Amino acid sequence: MPSRRNMCLLWLLLLLHVCEGAFRVDLFKNTAQPQEGDVRLVGSKSPAVGRVEVYHDSKWGTVCDDGWDMAEAQVVCRQLHFPGAKSFDIGQDYGQVTGPIWLDDIQCNGNEKHLFNCGFKGWGVTDCTHKEDVGVTCETEDMSLGDARHLLDHTFSLSDDLGKTFDDQRGCDFLIIVKSASGNKMQNGTLEMLETQIGAHKMMLSPFPLFNATEDIYSITVDVSLSCRPYFSSFIRYLYTRKISVTLSSVQCIHWMASKFEVKQLVEDSTRLFTQVLPEDPLFHTQLSLYKYAEETGDLVLREKCIQYLAWNFVNLTTSPAWEDISAELFGVILSRSDVVVPGEFFLLQRVESWITERGDAISLKSQVDLLNRIRFPMIAVEKLYALEVNSSLYSTHQKLYHDNMLKAFQFNVLLLSNLMSNPKFDNTDEDYQPRLYTDPWSIAVTSNHQTRTFSTPIHNSLIFQGKKAGWGLGIFTSQYQCSNQGLRCKSLPMVRMIPQSDYSRYKVIFHNRLLLMCQGKYICEVQGFKDNVGYISENSTVGLSYPCPDNKYTYRFVVRPEYIVA
Repeated sequence: MPSRRNMCLLWLLLLLHVCEGAFRVDLFKNTAQPQEGDVRLVGSKSPAVGRVEVYHDSKWGTVCDDGWDMAEAQVVCRQLHFPGAKSFDIGQDYGQVTGPIWLDDIQCNGNEKHLFNCGFKGWGVTDCTHKEDVGVTCETEDMSLGDARHLLDHTFSLSDDLGKTFDDQRGCDFLIIVKSASGNKMQNGTLEMLETQIGAHKMMLSPFPLFNATEDIYSITVDVSLSCRPYFSSFIRYLYTRKISVTLSSVQCIHWMASKFEVKQLVEDSTRLFTQVLPEDPLFHTQLSLYKYAEETGDLVLREKCIQYLAWNFVNLTTSPAWEDISAELFGVILSRSDVVVPGEFFLLQRVESWITERGDAISLKSQVDLLNRIRFPMIAVEKLYALEVNSSLYSTHQKLYHDNMLKAFQFNVLLLSNLMSNPKFDNTDEDYQPRLYTDPWSIAVTSNHQTRTFSTPIHNSLIFQGKKAGWGLGIFTSQYQCSNQGLRCKSLPMVRMIPQSDYSRYKVIFHNRLLLMCQGKYICEVQGFKDNVGYISENSTVGLSYPCPDNKYTYRFVVRPEYIVA
């Protein structure tokens, strides 16, 4: 049994470890629980600098930059008892950001006592992302002694002290037995089992109930694969120190261990590391393997990251060796999405038909129908629809399916919106009427060397608009000098702009355009929308690109997505 001295030391270390603000001394104020409408600055060593967060409904949330100016910054700084505001910033790297975006389109006069006294849309009503979070820098030189805070923080050594407690293996009151099958058969025909014992302390494991480190339980046996076995001790040490070195070769093992014992923060952090892995395999075996792993572990975040990457880079996937291994289930999931990047919908139909034909009887008729019904036939050009009866390899097998979908497509292409709306069966929200991210003839690729340019696309997919064009003015701004030359205020850089050259609402058409970032001509690393015809590219480590791009060497592809306006 551990000595009383060791137990007391461990209790003290644990208390300091789990309590925020350990070894922090506030010489002039008692720290109270946050109240509704309180504000704070997060992510900086200085108490006068950071990301603005507001306390509402028992949660801290951020503030969007829409409508934000110095008046709003002044309110925040004075609410925090600073003399005033020096400046504000947008999308700076203030560390990991979680929680909701509470405020958007905020309007202050500058003399309000609290930020929530200003006008805003409503709590949590926003169309922003965390890339648009605001931060402020407050004035500090005139602070009175009564308002000053002096921070004495010695927590930097706490993690190391707890790590030494684990490494020493003294005073342990819980045993973790790690078993792995070696792969070698013993004389009796069973697999040889490797066993390792790791000492731990119940107090350190108590936040994680799946270890079952209760008062009357003194050990647990864990089955670990041979490949993950070398990392298990480091995983247990993480529970003491909250620090672990993870490589791209070990991340899947660390993620599995964290998932098994519900160490949520480590699950989230290791999931983010998977985004570093996804673009590295041009053969797409890694992407399919990680998708399968996400399905097995129930990790919805990792699953979405894998599917999103496959959807954005679908054309590359179809020419890769892994294309032969894609399952009907995963193929169907990709086809259900609107962010699939392809030349056109006919390209997708061709890939579905060839994929089914190559597998023959191995694909059930039910699976074939499911995949074909996910094709958005109204988005296919009329002349290609007309030739399907002759050119399609599956038309004779699924004649009714093709006939029904082609009729739906022809109606969409030749009838006015008013005629379509008169049919009670017409539903404009039906995915069949929603365009994906089509690149031909709906997009143009531009490098940052071309600051401004124009291009044109069809107004709409429908045959009714044949010959009618929509013009677009494009801009890419990578410096404040470029912004100033155009008379623009760029909140952050790079900034892109996509402006219609006319009002096309008379055609009952609205555009939900997208910007694609192609990394080094190899893969799409980001897809984002425009807000008021403007988009900001976040390159910092907190809210950066969805998938990394070395040295941020990418080209910009502007994609036009027209839809009918239905009142």
